[in-house]
Amino acid sequence: MKAELENGMEKLREELRQATARAQRLASSIEEGRWSRTPENGGWSAAECLVHLNLTTEQFLPLIREQLRRGREQGARQVGPYRKDLIGRLLAWIVEPPVRRMRVKTATAFVPVAASKEKVLARFGELQSELEAEMTVAEGLDLNRLKITSPFNSRVRYNLFSCFAILTAHQRRHLWQAERAAGQGL
Repeated sequence: MKAELENGMEKLREELRQATARAQRLASSIEEGRWSRTPENGGWSAAECLVHLNLTTEQFLPLIREQLRRGREQGARQVGPYRKDLIGRLLAWIVEPPVRRMRVKTATAFVPVAASKEKVLARFGELQSELEAEMTVAEGLDLNRLKITSPFNSRVRYNLFSCFAILTAHQRRHLWQAERAAGQGL
């Protein structure tokens, strides 16, 4: 547990890299038709799952950048380990795969529309790189104190470390869903 707390940001960056590799493996293993085909039992196609992740990261990045800017301006330095707050722990658990009984309705701004593998994967890779860069910039700031308001629900706030952990758990959830939609990982 102590090592996890001390290496929290590096662990999250590694989770981003793993998600990127997982998305690339998935896309390279299926043809375009299966990529955009919705499952017979409902749900999103593999393409829609990745588009949703792109939409999510696009909404979070400006919020993250603003909090990092504020943290630098305020001199909000952190010397101890980073920790998820209560809301962050709960949300990370909820979005971690496999999907539990508790399903969350997707806000309209995050509802995906399928697109080509090439386009979706290129954007996913760009956003993953941007998110990883922000995680690197964040080190040394007090991510336990800096708060972000969820773009999914304006009444929900959590610390910035929780935000990064929620995003990586959310990626695992929708990559798991994408693999199932493509007929893999069943």
